[in-house]
Amino acid sequence: MVVVVRLSLKQRYGLLVCFTIAGLIAYQFTRRGPEVKRMSRVEGLRANSSQFSLEGEPFRILGGSIHYFRVPRAYWEDRLLKMRACGLNTLTTYVPWNLHEPERGVFNFQDQLDLEAYLRLAASLGLWVILRPGPYICAEWDLGGLPSWLLRDKNMKMRTTYPRFTDAVNSFFDQLIRRVVPHQYSKGGPIIAVQVENEYGSYAKDTEYMPFIKEALLSRGITELLLTSDNQEGLKLGGVQGALETINFQKLNLDGIKYLDGIQPQKPRMVMEYWSGWFDLWGGLHHVFTPEEMLAVVSEILKLDMSINLYMFHGGTNFGFMSGAFTVGTPAPKPMVTSYDYDAPLSEAGDYTTKYHLLRNLFSHYHTKLLPEVPSLQERKAYQPVVIQQHLSLWDSLHFTDKPFKSERPVNMENLPVNNNNGQSYGYTLYETTITRGGALSSKNNVRDRALVFVDRHFVGVLDYKVQELALLDGKGERTLSLLVENCGRVNYGKTLDEQRKGLVGDIEVNKKPLRDFIIHSLDMKPGFVNRVKSSGHWKSMRQQLSFPGFFQAKLHVEGKPRDTFIRLPGWSKGVVFINGRNLGRYWSIGPQQTLYVPGPWLHKGTNQVVVFEEQEADGKIQFASSPDYGMTVDVQ
Repeated sequence: MVVVVRLSLKQRYGLLVCFTIAGLIAYQFTRRGPEVKRMSRVEGLRANSSQFSLEGEPFRILGGSIHYFRVPRAYWEDRLLKMRACGLNTLTTYVPWNLHEPERGVFNFQDQLDLEAYLRLAASLGLWVILRPGPYICAEWDLGGLPSWLLRDKNMKMRTTYPRFTDAVNSFFDQLIRRVVPHQYSKGGPIIAVQVENEYGSYAKDTEYMPFIKEALLSRGITELLLTSDNQEGLKLGGVQGALETINFQKLNLDGIKYLDGIQPQKPRMVMEYWSGWFDLWGGLHHVFTPEEMLAVVSEILKLDMSINLYMFHGGTNFGFMSGAFTVGTPAPKPMVTSYDYDAPLSEAGDYTTKYHLLRNLFSHYHTKLLPEVPSLQERKAYQPVVIQQHLSLWDSLHFTDKPFKSERPVNMENLPVNNNNGQSYGYTLYETTITRGGALSSKNNVRDRALVFVDRHFVGVLDYKVQELALLDGKGERTLSLLVENCGRVNYGKTLDEQRKGLVGDIEVNKKPLRDFIIHSLDMKPGFVNRVKSSGHWKSMRQQLSFPGFFQAKLHVEGKPRDTFIRLPGWSKGVVFINGRNLGRYWSIGPQQTLYVPGPWLHKGTNQVVVFEEQEADGKIQFASSPDYGMTVDVQ
């Protein structure tokens, strides 16, 4: 028997509302991820007493940093599952402005840069999120995450309320924050706190700047708890009213904790960056921080009833040209290596370390339930060496660059009329001019950062911060002087951000006379250029005389499912490696890093194309290893 029930329009509308509300509640259950006992979600993370509270109940942040832009998207879930299995409840991540807005007004939040997908994934895996949107992030990342096109303005004053800087920040935040707002705790998302800028106390050039950034967040709909983050010295100048201050350190800093208590009594205490390891510089040693010492400090922090965020929990890789440079206490910038392994608890390739197992055991005591099982590791493979099949000189590759630019005087990378008048951000720039005699070539310290010097395409020497003069032999008639200048990475920390223009930043001289009339080629080596080079008909057999700098091509054949591997380049000098058009990053024989990480998902079954840009010296093959080599180690001081 069928019963037909006739409802009035008012009754039908009431049922529709009920079903809609029920559906929304069910959706919140499925998308929320982090385990919350009550549905109300009206009281997020609070800092109203000496302990954090979430939903009105005591809450301790056990956090770890994993940057989505340093981990292949295919491995995001793997790394976050390993984070949960270690006993962490909160993910922290920076947002790199220079990747999301590579040209002024051109925004990218897709694929590897899909921040919203990363936030949804964290929620689905039961992790809360502390978002650190910058605009400055430090992070050992080129220019601390600030886009290089800002430097086209010769008067630019970054991290201040200089109008052209704040206009650019406002434009970026208009795009970023509207994507972030729906993922806040109050909206059913995982974000429980947002950081206001980053370590501003170490910069502190403008007292109005932090209030500006805070208002830029609030006015666009950020409603969760606001935080700031500084080392002990920075705490004196880095705070802003209405944001909880947190501290950064590696060795236990009781004085800093005491100072924190003094400036904000009866507030939760948190180490926002507990440095689990350290970064490496080209020409140095690989920094390690012993597991036992790390565990002792983390144990003390927890005994002091503090919250903690491990920086890094998993470092990942500075793929491409994105690594920064270090200047604190050094006369000239020292560039960062490609790996961001950081000696973190989870290695660059996602392996468990001794630190991971010690922390998992420690954090297990701060949970009432058993921790999840640790996920299985990704398989790795040392592929057989591949033989270089063809080479292409730098000079022959210039056909595939954009039209060269003519200028009476040298022009720095950022002010070149390329990339829709946004300048050149990364890679190499070739400056060529004519000379009629030899003598003393002087850079006047205007090379940023390193130049290979050629006369009629014959290598003469290197100009950098240490070597600022070379002898040029006399010759007949007019000759071409070429300087291939590399941006080795912009400084990411300190007070010289406004001075990070690259290329030739002023005159160079021969016999104290400034050179003029340059032809300038932009070699930023973007995917389009690399693909044009790969498919060109100009490649030469390895039996023909090699020319440096140059591109070298090989094929890696993969049978079965592609596996993670590491490239080794003994017998090579310095350059960049591309696999299937992706820039894996820089290598340099001076170390400490001796391998480049190759994620399995970036390979495919069958033939994979490997292109190496080498500056000065090449071996006839490329080797592979199943484990990394980061060089000789030194304890973090």
